[in-house]
Amino acid sequence: MSETSRSEVHCSNARCVNVEASNAHMELKTFDLTGKVAIVTGTSRGLGQYFGRALARAGADLVITSRELSALENFRSEIEGIGRRVLPLPLDVRNYESIQKMVEQAVAQYGRIDVLVNNAGCNVRKPALEVTWDDWNLVLETNLRGTFFVSQAVARHMVPRKYGRIINIGSVTSVAGYAGLGPYGASRGGVKQLTMSLADDWGPHGITVNCLAPGWFKTAQNAVMYENQEWVEYLKDRIPLKRPGQPKDLDGAIVFLASDASEYVTGQTLLVDGGISTGAVRALAAKKK
Repeated sequence: MSETSRSEVHCSNARCVNVEASNAHMELKTFDLTGKVAIVTGTSRGLGQYFGRALARAGADLVITSRELSALENFRSEIEGIGRRVLPLPLDVRNYESIQKMVEQAVAQYGRIDVLVNNAGCNVRKPALEVTWDDWNLVLETNLRGTFFVSQAVARHMVPRKYGRIINIGSVTSVAGYAGLGPYGASRGGVKQLTMSLADDWGPHGITVNCLAPGWFKTAQNAVMYENQEWVEYLKDRIPLKRPGQPKDLDGAIVFLASDASEYVTGQTLLVDGGISTGAVRALAAKKK
């Protein structure tokens, strides 16, 4: 190789390095939510607060909701302490008028909605033979019907702007069945299917719709189960990463789905479950210690 060609290769490689560095910087910026407005439903406690906190730290201003406004005061102060604007609003996702009013107030305050996290949900943990008519209606109306109609109300404002990120919160029960969780599993499976339908419906309008499905995380809803150490060991044995989830494990996923980093991802269910959805059945005998 001549000296000239070596020089050309060297310069070319240098240019490649510079371009790669520049692209990496641009890619990191796509996770920035500065200037975005995000609604997170069900933020009086639990994972809803972790989702809101992660989005605020990434730069988003928030709308936080609960059936009781007083339940949002501490979280409101925390988000303001991060330096973000925050609007607490009452919301009952089982009530159509409540949904419409919440969205109208959010748009009146901020002028737009960029991100929606459908987190509000509930569970009734019973053997199938003990589930009542009212149990079923409570869970399905909250988790599935509520997710649809909040999404619909928000999408009406996203469609004219040709932009939006909708994140439906599902569960590992969206893809796996568990005894005692019949209504809950049905609702979360429905959320997964609804996510795909809405992604197809609203994709032409620049709106992505995805489902974030946590695995086994300790929350207020299931905290009593984690008091049973035998059950915790049973659970850990079935999770490839050998531990239940911690709320911080969801930070990267929620910011990714809310940001422009996921602009070509829609209709998908992202499982953050430590691998339990791989099957969780040991096919080989445990090694003797």
